[in-house]
Amino acid sequence: MDRINIKAMKRQETGKGAARALRRNNMIPAVFYRGGSSIPIKFSKKELSQFINKTSGEQVMVNLQFEDGESRPALMKDYQVNPIKSELLHADFFEVSLTEKVKVTVHITPVGEPIGVKRDGGILQYPFREIEVECLPDKIPGRIEIDISGLEIGQSYHVSDLQLGEEIKVLTDPEEVIFNIIAPIVEEVAPAEVAAPEIEPTEPEVIKKGKKEEEETE
Repeated sequence: MDRINIKAMKRQETGKGAARALRRNNMIPAVFYRGGSSIPIKFSKKELSQFINKTSGEQVMVNLQFEDGESRPALMKDYQVNPIKSELLHADFFEVSLTEKVKVTVHITPVGEPIGVKRDGGILQYPFREIEVECLPDKIPGRIEIDISGLEIGQSYHVSDLQLGEEIKVLTDPEEVIFNIIAPIVEEVAPAEVAAPEIEPTEPEVIKKGKKEEEETE
């Protein structure tokens, strides 16, 4: 993705009250970290929201364009959203040098449906969704796509399997599992109890005495 230009403005207003006032005027308060210090800045809510929606979590370097014509390369470090209203509240950017390596986290995206899931009914586990890398700012991958269509049941894809080239150093533990396919869970069904056959109650047998027997009894 090409580097994106975003208009930024330095601000004097600080504090919670000032931040709320900015949001009411469709501006988003932010902080720009550079050279061990920080500068309060602000953005158009519309422009910053469009940038966040467009990049969709990708790690993208931007040019912050200030009113005085100054342009600074930067990366978004974080942003906050109101959990109830889903409104953008604040953002953090930090300045980068095109000649100095940076450490950043990059999202991992699976591509394809594993054969172990599609054919054999296995279950895809996806425990590790981002990794940490070190590289020059203009070499940062927006996201890392991994083709998992060939994975079968019992197979895994580890961090050590990544091939990102010599320009990108992976800092995450190479033994970490990114994807693995496990066998489907089969619930054991207890055998049905065989009911004992019902025995119908019978009337006690009445022995009828013959005439001869009756005479003997008398």
